[in-house]
Amino acid sequence: MTDVRMLNEGRMGGATPGLCAVLMLALAGCSSAPMDERVDVLDPYEDTNRKVFAFNMGVDSYVLEPVASGYRNTVPDSGRAAVSNHLRWASMPSTAVNSTLQGKYENAGLATLNFLVNGLTLGFADLTEGEDEVMQEDFGQTLASWDVPEGSYMMVPVLGPRTTRSLGGSVVDFAMNPLRVFGTGNAVQTINAAQGPMGAVSFRAQNFDAINDVKYNALDPYARTRSVYYQARQGLLEDRVTGAAGSGVSEDEFDSLFEEESN
Repeated sequence: MTDVRMLNEGRMGGATPGLCAVLMLALAGCSSAPMDERVDVLDPYEDTNRKVFAFNMGVDSYVLEPVASGYRNTVPDSGRAAVSNHLRWASMPSTAVNSTLQGKYENAGLATLNFLVNGLTLGFADLTEGEDEVMQEDFGQTLASWDVPEGSYMMVPVLGPRTTRSLGGSVVDFAMNPLRVFGTGNAVQTINAAQGPMGAVSFRAQNFDAINDVKYNALDPYARTRSVYYQARQGLLEDRVTGAAGSGVSEDEFDSLFEEESN
């Protein structure tokens, strides 16, 4: 039940595993596009994956959905925007490194500038608004650019849908969180610890209706999630195939996928 747009190859814009629960659902897209024929071949652990998916859905029903509902109803738009800005800012070091590794030097420069300028507010305020947009890149995309096979489809507890390649990329991106690497002081460490849950709730709230549509209305939420995940991954890697620099999209940013699929 996760219509994924995201997430670099498995990263939620700097957010930690707490976001996971979201990812697994997140891709509740408005699409019912047919499944790619290769998916069944790439999902050799479907029985186990379905059990993990059911667990993730339970986490969503008892934790994420009610908390996200309260978050939407009580936190003003400006507050929710600040949280989203911070999570995106936290992903900039990873984007800069991965853009460089992929030869996208202009995007790497933009990500570095964004990180330095918005670091004055820890990213909660976007001081570079109006500048060229930074296209998020993750290590999973970098691995793909190096022709590393994507591996099998996996449903990861809390984190949601991944391939073995994107899961490996997520681990590397997670380690590049700036507050984890450079953060000092009680306030910074508190924000760092809260990033995971904060990102999960933010993402769930932003895609509340789309996720619930898949969760409650899809005939087979697991199959739809898997299908949309592969569509999203294809979109993420499209620039590698076509050679169009800078078109990367984070798996953690499913909202664009929702918009595209609803058109």
